[in-house]
Parts: sequence; structure tokens; C-alpha cells
Amino acid sequence: MRALKRIREVPARLDGSSESLLAQFSAATLELSPSLGADEFARRLTARTAEMLGARAVALVLENDSKWEIAALSGTAHRWERLVQHRLAAALAEQARVLPDPLRAGAAATMLGRELAEGLGWRDIVLVRLSGSEDALLGVLCLVDVGRDFSPTERRLLEGLASHASVALENVRLFSRVQRSRKQWVEDFDAISDLIVVHDREGAILRLNRALADVLAARPTDVIGREIGRLELLGMEAQTGRCPFCRNLRAEREEYTHAADDRTYLISSSRIHNGEGDDVRTIHVLKDITDRRDAERRYRRERDFNRNILNNTQSMILVLDTVGLVSYANRRCSEAGYREQDLLGHPLIEMIPQARRPVLVEALERALLGVSIDSLEIPVLRGNGTAGQFSVSLSPMRDEQGEINSVVVVMTDVTDAAGLQAKLMHTEKMAALGQLVSGVAHEVNNPLAAIVGFTDLLLENSAVPEEAKAELNVILQEAQRTRVIVQNLLSFARQMPAQREPVRVNAILQQTLKLRAYDFLNHGVEVVEQYDDDLPLTIGDPHQLQQVFLNILNNAYDAIQEVRRSGKIEIATLHRDGHVETSFRDNGPGISHPERIFDPFYTTKEVGKGTGLGLSICYGIVRAHRGEIIARNNSDGTGCTFLVRLPATAATGEWLASAERPS
Repeated sequence: MRALKRIREVPARLDGSSESLLAQFSAATLELSPSLGADEFARRLTARTAEMLGARAVALVLENDSKWEIAALSGTAHRWERLVQHRLAAALAEQARVLPDPLRAGAAATMLGRELAEGLGWRDIVLVRLSGSEDALLGVLCLVDVGRDFSPTERRLLEGLASHASVALENVRLFSRVQRSRKQWVEDFDAISDLIVVHDREGAILRLNRALADVLAARPTDVIGREIGRLELLGMEAQTGRCPFCRNLRAEREEYTHAADDRTYLISSSRIHNGEGDDVRTIHVLKDITDRRDAERRYRRERDFNRNILNNTQSMILVLDTVGLVSYANRRCSEAGYREQDLLGHPLIEMIPQARRPVLVEALERALLGVSIDSLEIPVLRGNGTAGQFSVSLSPMRDEQGEINSVVVVMTDVTDAAGLQAKLMHTEKMAALGQLVSGVAHEVNNPLAAIVGFTDLLLENSAVPEEAKAELNVILQEAQRTRVIVQNLLSFARQMPAQREPVRVNAILQQTLKLRAYDFLNHGVEVVEQYDDDLPLTIGDPHQLQQVFLNILNNAYDAIQEVRRSGKIEIATLHRDGHVETSFRDNGPGISHPERIFDPFYTTKEVGKGTGLGLSICYGIVRAHRGEIIARNNSDGTGCTFLVRLPATAATGEWLASAERPS
């Protein structure tokens, strides 16, 4: 349209040369067709322009993807070196960006630079701007050494030619993109390994890809136009007038599987309406999914097999991500009382008591560095909130690139095993120490009896000065204290069998408290008693049980004196699971090593204030009563609790019978 406008502006009356120029312009516009291709179009444009206007040379510089290149050169310019052409393209592009008018003439030295103009041998040039839609700069046409000023008619015709060339150039580029796109689409279509066929409403094949043509052992052009029902594809029988792959002609899309010759195909069909009547095209994609089906079956078998292993193991198995959050938990975790919503997405460290968390954190850090951790024994909070001893193993998992992306944690509850082992070790230790202590105590008793006896004689002797008797009293007092210690050692070593009689634990506790009531009252120790009125009887020795209760109370009293707060001891009895349970809870500093509290000679008291035998004797007495004594720190971090469990009378018939039999 812009070219025609330029032509209409030419004066109505033209001389002979103008008419010849107009004829040449008309011929040029007809010759410059977009279907020529970019290179041929550029060559003809420069050649026609040079011929029409008598230019010594014509250069066409075009912008393509932000790069300026010489598209064509007419005249002597086509013999220039590539470096010269590159410099010329850059200079003309710079001038094209600042052209104030569509057409500009001037000295080549001024517009291109003296060095380049002299090197080219150009005197004068005319630059014509080529503008596309929205006045976008497409390129510039350069006419060299025309040798005269253009007449108004020539200027208008040249501007019209530039407009026509701009439109044609845009069309050339569009046509080239369409051709490239179509070629690329054909290549992509034929590169698809799936079998693809397109047919019309009547079943005539419109197109098929190279993969399907190879299956048919024919060229694609030989198959186009044939009826799809006669191809006998994938073992399907010929069905004249009907497509074997179309099942529901009214469905826009359909998908199903088809087995043929030990292979499985996924057949996907789509129907496209072109909007002209009832013309419908159907596209069938036949994808061989045999290998995928086999792989899926193998994967499911392996997955089910591994899942059965993981879910039927007696250990808890968890998978952690690199920040310690649980991403998987096997069925054993839920059987152990953990809820899935409390595990998945939560840090494993929440299952560990606060005091032992640094141990797990260090183990996780080492696992993330590639180190496997085996048999790490730490306490773990069970699903019901109780703490148990667990053996924990951590193994790093790596991805295909060898990077650690998760950690597998195997947790086994070894509370019972650890308890049995600890009890066994304690029993063996007690037996060995009992034998040792028994021999030592007998050896000490003989000289000790002599010391006490002769000291008594000296105290009764009137010849001994009174000032010496004071020292003798100290000797006697310390000797008697030593005799008590030796007696405790003998009691510990012998572990005399308990007397067998029904006893009321509540009554023994009340009698024991009377022994310490005065000290508790004077030192502001609050004693809270919560006794079960329906507590059953238990069988045992009331004096030994009183010794156990008194020893525990003495330890609680001593612990309370170490802290600067009001002392409080809570004593409670309870009948549970066929046992009489007695608990002593204090608000002292707690126990530094609960696992060693019943070891012989272990004490935290100052030198001279404790022998470390009291709780060991208590342990032996309770075990002789077929009971259990436990010491643990309180969960709130204040104080500790001693728990004594003795069998109730309803559960002691068998015990009494077995106690009568010799061991």
C-alpha cells in the first residue's frame, strides 16, 4: 500500500525518460516476489536498483537478530573482502539508525568515514531506509556514485521501490519462517518413535510418520490415500470401511491398551473438527508400552517385597532427609504406638530426651558425612510417652550422583534386654563383693572385739586418770561405729532370707515416718502421704521392709538439704498389675548416675558421711522379697523418685510354695 501511494504521487504528465523509469519500476515490483527466497530477493533488488538509477554499485544491508550484515552487493562491490564488507555493514547500520528522512544523499567520506570511503573508491552515496510494520528498521539500501541529483519523480519512485521492498522483505522473512517451521514440524513428526496415523471421516489416510511407514515397509507417500481398515496393523484383521482403532466415534478422546504378538500398545485417539461441515480428522498414536509394563510389574513386585520386609521387621525403620525430618516410617512404628502424623515431617530429635539429644545430633552429622553408625544406645520416648532404651543404627543413602540425600535409621527397643543385662551384671557384682566382704568382715571383727573389750576394762579401772577416760570414750565410740559398719557389711554379704508373714505396707510406712517425724518437722520438710485404702497385703519381713523405707527416706532427706528450697517428700501406695507399689518422690537435686545408684560402695556423700552400702542392702532385701526397686529422675527436672514393687498376696501363693523348696 505504501508503494502504491508513492506511485500515485508521481505527476500525471511524464516525459519519455520518466515513462521508461516508471515501466522499469513496475517490472521490478513484479519481479521482486516474496517467493524468491531471501538471498535471491536481495540479489535482484540491488541489481534492479543499479540498472534503474545508473548507480556504479548498490549494497543492501539488513538487520537480522540484532546483527547487521550485507545481504547483497551489485556492481564491483561483490569482489570485496569479507572484512571490508563487515566494516561497510557496520558503517551503513550506524547511518541507518540516525537517518532523519527515508532518503539521504551525501559524500561517502562524510557518511562512512574517509578511510573506508577511500578504500572503497566511493565519492557519493545515497541511503534509502527500509522500514517494516510500525516503522521498525529492517535495513538500508546504499546507491553509489549515481553522478547526478535525483529528480522529484526519481525520488518518489525510489521511495516507492523501498516501500515495496520493505513489505516484500517482511513477507520473505515470514515465508522463510513458515517454511522452516513446516520443515521442522515434518522432521519432528517423522522423528517420533511411536506409530502415528491421521485419517479422515471416511477412513482415508491423510498422513503417517516414518516409524509407521517402516512397519508397513512402504514409503509414506505410497500409503497416503489408502483405507486404514485394510492395513492390518498390529495383528488386527482387515475391516473394509471401518477404522480398527476407532471405538467410539463420538468421543473427542479415547485411550485403551491392545495386545499383539507378545507386545502391548497404548492406543490414544483424538478427533479434530475443522469447522467446515462434518469434516473430522482422527489422529491415532500407537505407543509400544511392553517394556514399561514389564518394568512396572517388576517394580511393583520389588516394592511389595521390600515393603513386606520393612513392615514385618521387629525394628522401627525411619528415613530422614538431610535436615533430620522423618520422610518415611515403617508399619512397626505405628504398632509401637507412634502416630503417622506425629512422625512424618517432624524431626527425629523430638523423640529423644533433652539431655541426650546432642549425642543423636552428632551421630546425624557424621551420617551425613558418609559414616555409618552402628548400635548407638540412647533413650527414646515411645509412642505412649514412656522412655525406653533403644539400639539405633544410622546409614547414609546416596543418589545416582553419589550425593547423600537421606539417612536410614533402624531403631530396636532393647529396654528389656538392657535391664536383664544390667541386673545380671549387678547380681554377679553383688555375689563377688559379698564373698569378699564376708571374709573381710570376719577378719575385722576379731581385733575389733578386742579393742572394744579392753577399752571397756580401762574405763572401769579406777587407776586410769579421768583425763585419759575422755580419750578412751572416743576410742570406744569409734570402735562401736566401726562395729555397726562391719555389721552392715555382713548383712550385705549374707543377704539373709526374709521372714514370711503377711504385712500391711501402709502400716509399715506410717511407723517408719514416726522415726523421722521430728527431724522433718524441725527442718521444714513437708511430707505428703497418699495411701491406697484398698491396698492388698504382701508377704515379707516387716523389719527388713522398714529398713528399706527408712533408708530411702534418709536419702531423700539428705538430698533435700542440698538445695535452697522448701523440702517436700511425697509418699504414695498403689495396687497395680498384681503388685503393691510404693513411691517416694522428693524435690532435691536428683541423681547424677541413676544406673549406679544401687552399686555397692557407690555414694555421692562427703567422706565419712556414707558407706555406699545402704541402697545396695535395700536392693538385696527387695529382690529377696521377689520385688523390684527402681530409681529415676523426675521428668520435670526436679528431684527423683524411688519405686518399690512387691507382689500382692493374690499373686504370692506360688511364691510361698517355691520359697519352701530348697534352692
